[in-house]
Amino acid sequence: MQDNTQLAAIDIGSNSFRLEIGRFEHEQLQRVEYIKETVRQGNGLDKDRNLSMEAMQRGWECLARFSERLGNFKKKQVRAVATQTLREARNRDVFLSRGEEILGFPIDVISGKEEARLIYLGVSHLLPQSPERRLVIDIGGRSTELILGKGYLAQTMESYRVGSVTWSMKYFADGAVSKEAFNQAEVAAKAVLDEALNTYAKRHWDNVYGSSGTVGAIGDILVGLGYSAHEISRKGLIQLKEILQKSGRIDRVQLEGLKDDRRAVLCGGLSVLCALFDLLDIDTLLVADGALRQGVLYDMVERKYNATDVRSSTVARMASTFKIDFLQAQRVTKIAQTLFHQVMPKQDMAAFESLNRKLGWATQLHEIGSHISHSDYHKHGAYILENVDAVGFAQHELHRLGLLVLGHKGKLKKLGEHLSDSAFACQLLALRLAVIACHARAEPDWSAVRLSMKSNTLTLQVPSNWPQLYPQSMHLLQQEVEAWQKSSWLFQLKI
Repeated sequence: MQDNTQLAAIDIGSNSFRLEIGRFEHEQLQRVEYIKETVRQGNGLDKDRNLSMEAMQRGWECLARFSERLGNFKKKQVRAVATQTLREARNRDVFLSRGEEILGFPIDVISGKEEARLIYLGVSHLLPQSPERRLVIDIGGRSTELILGKGYLAQTMESYRVGSVTWSMKYFADGAVSKEAFNQAEVAAKAVLDEALNTYAKRHWDNVYGSSGTVGAIGDILVGLGYSAHEISRKGLIQLKEILQKSGRIDRVQLEGLKDDRRAVLCGGLSVLCALFDLLDIDTLLVADGALRQGVLYDMVERKYNATDVRSSTVARMASTFKIDFLQAQRVTKIAQTLFHQVMPKQDMAAFESLNRKLGWATQLHEIGSHISHSDYHKHGAYILENVDAVGFAQHELHRLGLLVLGHKGKLKKLGEHLSDSAFACQLLALRLAVIACHARAEPDWSAVRLSMKSNTLTLQVPSNWPQLYPQSMHLLQQEVEAWQKSSWLFQLKI
């Protein structure tokens, strides 16, 4: 990547939306601008997990302001990620559709484990490199992430449904604060977090770091109470909790370092942090500078410019875990990507390379469902990809992979409106033809085959001697022609 290249990350959180713009210089990212807005979208989820129109409107208005700042940025320079509130919301597609239109860039809803990985990446890049074993804690609005890692590598990651917004709404409703409420909130938090006790026990780490909103807010308040900067002690947490309990109401509290945008969610976040201190026997937590948004920026650098896309490693691990036939996957990948290269327009090489790489992941995983059952294995494979925690992948990316795996055999009707996307249709046809080419689980000679597209017509041209040489392949190709007749595309075979 060239020096002075600017990248932007948007963190669509449950409590706040954040925009971080960084400039790449000398292998590092330097902050250009940071904007944070308290949106409290997590407050807008009802008992049926639907996001209220008011909460969505607050989010859209914030994204409109971010969009104005990003007016000169290209798509490859920006990544927006959404976390727990949009993971939960049943009507998230309503928010995402309008939000992407307003923002002008795609929004990726990421899994809890992927959020945890990116948090660790952001924290570790803003810490001095050392051989220490690190535990990173991030208490968000509706989820809490715990990550064990070393250097830049996150090794163990988990996300728990407990956060400052949800716990404040549930145990400190209307701003009332009491000793009993804190006790109930901490017991409830421990009930959610106690499964982390063995995995994240003290013997597994040397130092603990806290990331983002809750930890930063509590750290600022403790500095105002006379404690050391950049660290949180058990003694400080106890003193802060006593001050809040004596106040009776959060709106009566006057503390140096307490910002108005954190006031409503302070008690919930504090109760979760106290629960973690007790469960994991933490004495001191160090306040980290890095967070999710920095992790997104560094992940963009790795994906787009350093050829170290973590998603490729994830696909390789899944292929190994599900005992996929590696040689068959290689054969299918080679044919599919060759055909895709022939048929897909390449005006935008970056976009083409991204689509080709994703096709390669689908070809490597197209038989992943066979580990469950060979009968309808394409359906099992799609289910796995829709529900797996896959490092590096956003939910929509896994959905797209799942659709390719689902559609690589059988009828096309199940894919519905997705076939209207020409890039997807070309990926799918290339995959289906590659599976046909490799039906004998041997290396096929398709060097003389050509696939082309004109308007909504896809044409496969094969040598004139193929009907005699490869009768089985020709039979399967004729069936493929019939399969596409029931779609919006015309697929024809020319000999």
